[in-house]
Amino acid sequence: MLEIESWTEHFIQVLRETFGERIWFAGLQGSRGRGEESEGSDIDLVVILDELTTGDIRTYDKMLDGLPDRELVCGFLSGKAELFKWEPSDLFQFYYDTRPIVGSLDELLERIDEEAVRRAVRLGVCNIYHGCIHNMLYDRQEEILKGLYKSASFVVQAICFMETGRYIRKQKNLLDIAGEEEQNIVKTFLELKAGGKTEFEEMSDRLLLWAQGWINRL
Repeated sequence: MLEIESWTEHFIQVLRETFGERIWFAGLQGSRGRGEESEGSDIDLVVILDELTTGDIRTYDKMLDGLPDRELVCGFLSGKAELFKWEPSDLFQFYYDTRPIVGSLDELLERIDEEAVRRAVRLGVCNIYHGCIHNMLYDRQEEILKGLYKSASFVVQAICFMETGRYIRKQKNLLDIAGEEEQNIVKTFLELKAGGKTEFEEMSDRLLLWAQGWINRL
């Protein structure tokens, strides 16, 4: 199994050889950043340069091609100026779900206020509501439903932060702090992630009604 600490150490070495002092920040997101990865989990990288050109994108792509496990690599590449003008509700999850390796994202905190968190919840439940209905009517795919529950688990993180001021990185730990309805959403997500059986109609109904309730509450 891939050892993420060794992998990222090599990645940072190559990144520095490629971009040098232009690296403002580098970090790790997703399940590997949270310590919840499985063998095939993505390596979800964040790299922020002093500025980003189209040539930099091609250089970064070529650099990644020389790394082991290239097929697992995904993530976010940006210039610093663009990041600081990003939608604040997106920056909420971005900041709290990123484990720093080089540099710090703390400068972003001044943009992540209570309204940004509330907007993150609102946009999240609206997208889940729409996605549920579309999947129930047209796609009827279990994989889409699983993806919607995954998205809902991130919205639960934002809800818990909005209500308590605490960000819970590991989704299983949300079960200790979330409300009953949110606990049910997270439990279902964790069961599906572990290979549990999909009850399409029941799980779709439950997720849709949960999202609908939050839309009308906000």
